[in-house]
Amino acid sequence: MCGIVGYVGTEDAKEILLRGLEKLEYRGYDSAGIAVANDNGVHVFKEKGRIAALREVVDTSVDGTVGIGHTRWATHGEPSRKNAHPHQSTTERFTLVHNGVIENYEQLKREFLIDVELTSDTDTEVIVQLVEKFVTEGKSIEDAFRHTLSLLKGSYATALIDNEDADIVYVGKNKSPLLIGVGEGVNVIASDAMAMLQVTNQFVEIMDEELVIVTRDSITIKTLDGTVMSREPYTAELDASDIEKGTYPHFMLKEIDEQPFVIRNIIQKYQNEDGSVRLDDDIREAMKGSDRIYIIAAGTSYHAGLVGKQLIEKIAQRPVEVHIASEFLYNMPLLSENPLFIFISQSGETADLRGVLVEVKKRGHKALTVTNVPGSTLSREADFTLHTYAGPEIAVASTKAYTAQMAVFTLLAVDTAKAKGVNLDFDPLQELAIVANAMETLTDQKEQLEQVARDYLTITRNCFFIGRAVDFYVGLEGALKLKEISYIQAEGFAGGELKHGTIALIEDGTPVIALATQKHVNLSIRGNVKEVAARGANTCIISMEGMEEEDDAFVLPAVHEFLTPLVAVIPMQLISYYAALHRDCDVDKPRNLAKSVTVE
Repeated sequence: MCGIVGYVGTEDAKEILLRGLEKLEYRGYDSAGIAVANDNGVHVFKEKGRIAALREVVDTSVDGTVGIGHTRWATHGEPSRKNAHPHQSTTERFTLVHNGVIENYEQLKREFLIDVELTSDTDTEVIVQLVEKFVTEGKSIEDAFRHTLSLLKGSYATALIDNEDADIVYVGKNKSPLLIGVGEGVNVIASDAMAMLQVTNQFVEIMDEELVIVTRDSITIKTLDGTVMSREPYTAELDASDIEKGTYPHFMLKEIDEQPFVIRNIIQKYQNEDGSVRLDDDIREAMKGSDRIYIIAAGTSYHAGLVGKQLIEKIAQRPVEVHIASEFLYNMPLLSENPLFIFISQSGETADLRGVLVEVKKRGHKALTVTNVPGSTLSREADFTLHTYAGPEIAVASTKAYTAQMAVFTLLAVDTAKAKGVNLDFDPLQELAIVANAMETLTDQKEQLEQVARDYLTITRNCFFIGRAVDFYVGLEGALKLKEISYIQAEGFAGGELKHGTIALIEDGTPVIALATQKHVNLSIRGNVKEVAARGANTCIISMEGMEEEDDAFVLPAVHEFLTPLVAVIPMQLISYYAALHRDCDVDKPRNLAKSVTVE
């Protein structure tokens, strides 16, 4: 689920809601809708596709000073007008929008709504139907809303309008972000402050399991047990980078949370109308015509390149080499006869990579840049560009750009395989959609991952990450994240390599974080964990659902085996974040580092 906006004021709500939804487009979505209330009732407009398509179906003659809006990414039910938000109760008295996933919606339907005919395939409709049921049974609107929220399991940010008293919007939140913006004679609702900066720069953060009663002149915050809360607004500064941060304490945490939206955005950007992958014909021919692919990168992008190698070789069956740019430039290996070079850079300005690109072009070889900045130097100077569509990444420690790079490599590998006539039992867009949902589940589990950071990294001076196969590559990235923002000496190793020397460094209490997401090496990595545990290591196993064992510290939602790195890295990022936070480090601006490395 994606973005919510709401407005209670004196101006016409339509355009304010639509502009607010446009500010949330970066999150990725497949349908959108708004509801506007006036003396003639609540008027709902919704449509599959972009905000532009929604604008076409909105009746411009309908005015109203109260409204709610939503952009949806399909989780329960296909993208369609009927499944788009807002949703209404059977009598159309109540209208509601919702972000998140209601895990027990089937149970709630069986227990409370057996006689109610639902009109959508969503989990969301259950919420609005429950409110109407409880009001029909005699509860007040507020009590019915509170009781409904208390029954929900999962994540939600939701806003509700009552057609019989449409000057009030009822708001509830748990795990999904939601803010209330306050002004003179106007109050607004938004998933992200930037959506409603057009109205106000004063925002109040809503905590989990709170509900808010919003009118044009007041906001009343209550816990689910009815306790009234008081909270002062904060000022969302007008500086562009601070606006991007919203209410998050750090850009890094915000960018970790944005990863599900980034994956969904990539799906939309690279999807044809028939559901197939859309890439330029020139890129396809360059991939198909090369005899070897050379991936050139640095830092986190290098780790994405290692995963990219795995994807291209396993899916497209093409040989791939991955090289660190600063080494490749001065120690170039013997090249194949018809190579294709792929340069990976978040900024597209990395000096080491550009040095290699210049040399490659001198030799007449083709080059493809994978970057988050399409107008950057590497993008301009390469023959082709694949945009990662991650949006601005401000934190020095890369998170969403890394997962975006791996997602794009997935699509590149599949497209190349199909061009070569390789038969695939693998729908990359569908599998990436599952990954996005899994990412959202993981970002909702911050408390558990913060506890892992406390248990293993509070006082340590070093840490090892181990894995086998592709988990080794994720371990390298986990180690880099931890060292660059918490300053803990962290190293990633292939599980079997520890006994070839590094196990000498294991002492009592040394943290060893092991990844176990690959079935064919699951027993092997667990054997490596026993080896270090026998020497006193404080071991932490992060496993994939279906391979978990009782003592594992954390279990990841299951995804396709090719795509496990996209979800396995989320705990690495959050553990590193909390380790740095607990050590009072500057999370977004670690010492000695810069976001874009523009010198060799």
